Amino acid sequence: MNGKTAKYGKSNRAVRTPGGLSLRLDVRAVVVVALLLLLALAASVLLIGTGDFDIPAVDVLKTLVGQSNAGQEFIVNELRLPRVLVGLLVGGALGVGGALFQAISRNPLGSPDVLGLGQGATAGALIMIVLFSGSSAQVTVGALAGGLVTGLAIYLLAWKRGVHGYRLVLVGIGVSAIVTAVNGYLMTRADIVDASRAVVWMTGSLNGRDWDQVWPLLALCAVLVPLVLTNGRALRMMEMGDDVSYALGVRVERVRALLMVAAVLLTAAATAAAGPVSFVALTAPQLARRLTRSPGPNLLPSLCMGAALLVGADFISQRVFGAEQLPVGVVTGVLGGVYLLWLLVTERKAGRI
Repeated sequence: MNGKTAKYGKSNRAVRTPGGLSLRLDVRAVVVVALLLLLALAASVLLIGTGDFDIPAVDVLKTLVGQSNAGQEFIVNELRLPRVLVGLLVGGALGVGGALFQAISRNPLGSPDVLGLGQGATAGALIMIVLFSGSSAQVTVGALAGGLVTGLAIYLLAWKRGVHGYRLVLVGIGVSAIVTAVNGYLMTRADIVDASRAVVWMTGSLNGRDWDQVWPLLALCAVLVPLVLTNGRALRMMEMGDDVSYALGVRVERVRALLMVAAVLLTAAATAAAGPVSFVALTAPQLARRLTRSPGPNLLPSLCMGAALLVGADFISQRVFGAEQLPVGVVTGVLGGVYLLWLLVTERKAGRI
């Protein structure tokens, strides 16, 4: 056993069930997931209590269990809770989507931000806003369709007897540049009202989110996240290379295509719900891996990290800047940009880029 394997193996524990089943439990990863969930829930409670009418955390918890007056129930359950739930779901979906793309491409830069899926969803939304003056529901459908079409285009262009790491990233960067140019052209076609509406959407924001955004995103995550987690073992094997995976009985291209479709759907749905919130999909998997110190895609830690990051960024956007509240996409863009620079410097020093 080499040093790296020994380091990862220290926190692993074998667990046997009464039925005779045995599984390996990474204690450190379990602790990290629990702490991230606690952090995300604590930030959510504080965020629900934040606004023009501040509500103490204790009163927020009482309201959530139905022990409050009608005024607080309306503020919490109708105005603020849907926004926080959308933030948790969007952050979790972006975290899982980013972890999938990085694992499939075996590249820390292989995230939806870099591959152009966010730009593709933006193009779909801009088409509905600029060309058809669409409603909020139509803009959401357009963003979802744009993300799916972009993901399909990247997959087909990157296919050459399979889809492999750097080819996927390079094709994604090229597609991203093309779609960004299309988005710029669409903005030049917009009148002042549509352009203002488009700019607000393109920034990425949780303002005005309600239950209409919660339920579709929750249903999609309830279907796709368990599907992704059940394929986590095959994904870990695929990180060792296609030949080894085939030898171990993994249907590589079938699993890769399934997980890419799931990643595209999660990313497109998150973008449709909150706009192109930048860098969460890039940073959440990397931070989760550094905390767990565990090999593999770290899907569940990435989900929890993404949710914690987004609600934390939304709390910063509302609290730190006073009356000048910033869209959450601005905060994640600044923090994520700093992290990306650090990641590039680290990868260069390690000789990987």
